[in-house]
Amino acid sequence: MLHQIHERQRLQLLIGFLIGVIFGFLLHKGGITRYDVIIGQLLLEDFTVLKIMITAIITGKLGIHVMAHLGIAELHPKPGSIGSSILGGLIFGIGFGLLGYCPGTIAGAVGQGSGDAIFGGIGGIIVGMTFFAGFYPRLAHTVLAVGNFGELTIPQKMNVSPWIIAISVAVLLSLILFLIHVYR
Repeated sequence: MLHQIHERQRLQLLIGFLIGVIFGFLLHKGGITRYDVIIGQLLLEDFTVLKIMITAIITGKLGIHVMAHLGIAELHPKPGSIGSSILGGLIFGIGFGLLGYCPGTIAGAVGQGSGDAIFGGIGGIIVGMTFFAGFYPRLAHTVLAVGNFGELTIPQKMNVSPWIIAISVAVLLSLILFLIHVYR
């Protein structure tokens, strides 16, 4: 039994790794590992990044629910809070605005050898992680605890099937993609 569990975990890690490699390749092919494309998105001039990320969210949202339904994957929601979401969004936004990369695109840019991503980006990630780790003990019981909602998911909160939320999100995001395509 234990051997089967380890084999399943290895298979899940392998699948995750392969999907990550494919996703990174597609980010590169889509051009969103290039600084000028990302800055174009931040300036609301080039919506390539938004289109690719919305497509990835739709694919991931539906894909993970299919895999969970088939027993291939298990969902393990992490506890969250409004405070941690706001602080995380601020840290992410500042880093994204300063460097012009998000964690996914910086990994792709490092893979293609972009010097700004290799030195500035990786350096910034290390500095940011170090500061956050240093302040974490003080933040854990203050800012990060504000509005704690634990492991509660949206379908649980609304008392509906996860499929209703997954399909609704996919339809809404597909509509947004269509509108961006038509009006941009």
